[in-house]
Amino acid sequence: MKKLVSAAIAVLMAASLFVGCGKGKKSDSIKIGIINNPPSESGYRAANVKDMEEVFSAAKGYEVKTFYSIKNDEQLNAASQFITEGVDYILLSAAATDGWDAVLKNAQKAGIKVFLFDRMINTDPSLYEAAVVSDMANQGNTAVAWLKSLNLPEYKVIHIQGAMGSDAQIGRTGALDKEFAAGTMKKVVQQTATWDEAEAKKIVESVINSGEDFNVIYAENDGMAKGAVAALDEAGITHGVNGKVKVMGFDCNKWALRELLAGNWDYDGQCSPFQAAVIEQMIKTGNVPSKKVISEEKGFDAKALTQADIDKYGLGD
Repeated sequence: MKKLVSAAIAVLMAASLFVGCGKGKKSDSIKIGIINNPPSESGYRAANVKDMEEVFSAAKGYEVKTFYSIKNDEQLNAASQFITEGVDYILLSAAATDGWDAVLKNAQKAGIKVFLFDRMINTDPSLYEAAVVSDMANQGNTAVAWLKSLNLPEYKVIHIQGAMGSDAQIGRTGALDKEFAAGTMKKVVQQTATWDEAEAKKIVESVINSGEDFNVIYAENDGMAKGAVAALDEAGITHGVNGKVKVMGFDCNKWALRELLAGNWDYDGQCSPFQAAVIEQMIKTGNVPSKKVISEEKGFDAKALTQADIDKYGLGD
């Protein structure tokens, strides 16, 4: 009987130890809430989402909750929910630059650290740990400087914007707006397609049907540039290096860079989606070397682009 009791106690102790270890393992996991735009938004976003998934994986000890939306109010609600659930970190790519103060203050009160990625927001820097982002204004400045370097006799521009109020839209719009204001370029139309290819096509079709002349399409992402080009092709309007209309996009998807290499497009602005590893390093070490970490990026001219550039810088397949 004593042997049976002893055996039973041993089993209970082993079970208790096992359960205790299981609880310890769970408490050691790092809980992260990621708020981002949906991967369907663009090739850039698909690469960005994939990068986050690969770096912050369960196999590496992360317990991750994700929320995707291009609507700022929905993102704000998701952030509030993550705070309620008690995550350790919130990683945020905001749909719009404004409206985040209250939520970030609540996160700070709860002891939750916030990292921005991809896009800046208008808030006190004390409310987030660091921002790992692209310099969207520089992307716009680089693109417009390239456009001006062509020394075209005139610039009649169809400007297709991304989601209004986003950091990417504001940055890529700013430099072109200065040219419109100075009268050095003519704004044929300036309209948002909210990153959508089909909407971009409709915008260009409308201008074509109006009969108004244009010779530049400045689209704030590759998908919208693709939609714009589809409208040109259907109307029999030439474009690219040897065509009537100069075509400009952003993000450097491989398929878009191949359009440059073929001479069908003229320019593509790089936007790096790879921010996760930089954030993870700061989380793991607790060392934040800078409040704002800028990704190195450049623009590509169809006349200078090589296959090696596509292999090195292109996103996706």
